[in-house]
Amino acid sequence: MEYLIKQYPVESGALEIQYIEEYFGEFPRRKMAAEVIARLSDRPSIILMAEAPLPSDPGTLVPVSYKVVHEIRADETVPKLRDLVARLEDTIDFSRRRVLYNWIGATRRDWRGKGHFRALSEESETWAIANGFDEVVVKTKNRFYDMRGVLTQLQFNVIKYERNPIDNAESKVYLSKLLPPDLVSDHRSVRTVVYAE
Repeated sequence: MEYLIKQYPVESGALEIQYIEEYFGEFPRRKMAAEVIARLSDRPSIILMAEAPLPSDPGTLVPVSYKVVHEIRADETVPKLRDLVARLEDTIDFSRRRVLYNWIGATRRDWRGKGHFRALSEESETWAIANGFDEVVVKTKNRFYDMRGVLTQLQFNVIKYERNPIDNAESKVYLSKLLPPDLVSDHRSVRTVVYAE
């Protein structure tokens, strides 16, 4: 299967994310376009969306999965990112590596298990390697079993676990993957990438 991926500039990609998150019921708080623009405006980043035909109307393409990654640095000023760096400083060497953060992403429930998120992840890794990144990190919660399974298949390794004392399902799981230059040769998805305006 060949996957169709659109790469968006920040402003139009932020609007697309705000739209597509309406289809994800499991997120307690959806991202607004202004929040995405503010986060990405001054750092290397990429917004990717996979599109697929509607089963009822194969001529109509709809966004089914998305992924947003951006650089994270030792000297972060954004409070949430500064906190993330502090939590990971004993496991990630921010001073010697360019680190990419898998910030947000998901696949619509009725399109899960069809490889769209893998294709987006492999495309973001290709972009990251071409742009000099050494490692990619992601934070999730223990209760997101599907996401943890996908990350395992993509060969992410758990680097830290923060147990929630009240509810273990709410515990935070941090994962990482090194990005050696030859990683791209291991990618399995066939992708066509188009650039949106």
